[in-house]
Amino acid sequence: MKIATKLAAGTALALLTMTAAAQAKTLRLNHNNPEDHPVHISMQKMADEVEEATGGDLKIRIYANGQLGTQRESTEQVQNCSLDMARSNAAELEAFVPSYAVFNLPYMFASEDHFNQVIAGDIGKEILDSGIENGIRGLAYYTEGARSFYTNKAINSPADLEGMKIRVQPSPSAVRMVELLGGNPTPIGWGELYSALQQGVVDGAENNPTALTTARHGEVAKHFSLDEHTLIPSVVFISNCAWDGLSTEEQEALATAAHNSMLSHTEAWKLASDAAIEEAQAEMGVEIHEVDKAPFIEAVQPMYQEAEEANPELAGLIEQIRASAQ
Repeated sequence: MKIATKLAAGTALALLTMTAAAQAKTLRLNHNNPEDHPVHISMQKMADEVEEATGGDLKIRIYANGQLGTQRESTEQVQNCSLDMARSNAAELEAFVPSYAVFNLPYMFASEDHFNQVIAGDIGKEILDSGIENGIRGLAYYTEGARSFYTNKAINSPADLEGMKIRVQPSPSAVRMVELLGGNPTPIGWGELYSALQQGVVDGAENNPTALTTARHGEVAKHFSLDEHTLIPSVVFISNCAWDGLSTEEQEALATAAHNSMLSHTEAWKLASDAAIEEAQAEMGVEIHEVDKAPFIEAVQPMYQEAEEANPELAGLIEQIRASAQ
């Protein structure tokens, strides 16, 4: 009788375990950075908080290095609900959600503090929500700092870019910016950029300081010129299907964890960016150049009128962001 009772208890426990496992959800999140990148680390913090807050009922499995596709491919997969979550950046998201174009306008923000204030506030939330009808529900931004040019020579003014082939993201704004600054914009996939720089397919690129170290671009581009033309965040987002499949409690846990990770990431990013500059200088021989930004700012001003004419909604966002700096 005791044996039968033990067997029954064991069977019941097994059934409970199987039921709990069946109820647990795992969301797949794809991105194109390595696992030691600050953005990956921040997303992992989000995943850990979600799992803890839901008692393991909701988990996020993160696929680094573009394992499930490029940024564009994973965004399309989120749209059609074949992928739960992804991380892209505002430059590429502009093609899917027009509001993100505001982040791609050069010198849009008065400072990094102003940028951080915007993404953490009502304006940032408005932009995240603007993609819902397009199947891209934004959850949080991760700052990746100011983007500058890194090339095979110092860029001290727009004149220095004349005729240079500069790798840009597949973003209309990025292409137009480089055109106005005198360079030849050349869209190339992130995974192909190291060899393109090494082989002279392009003369340079533009990104934040960590590109020099985490992607090793400082090995093949020895000049980093701090013109700091844009502050383009990464965005983590979820498909409408995946979101609708969560309980109210799970939605709240995910939204809270995403927001918390965004805030902690802002602090961590500054440390990572400063460390990248030090490493690039000390270990890769990269020269860091301070530049006068005024000529760069003047050269790109036509982009504002063009953007407002092409997208009247953008004009309102530009006005809101500028007003928030006062």
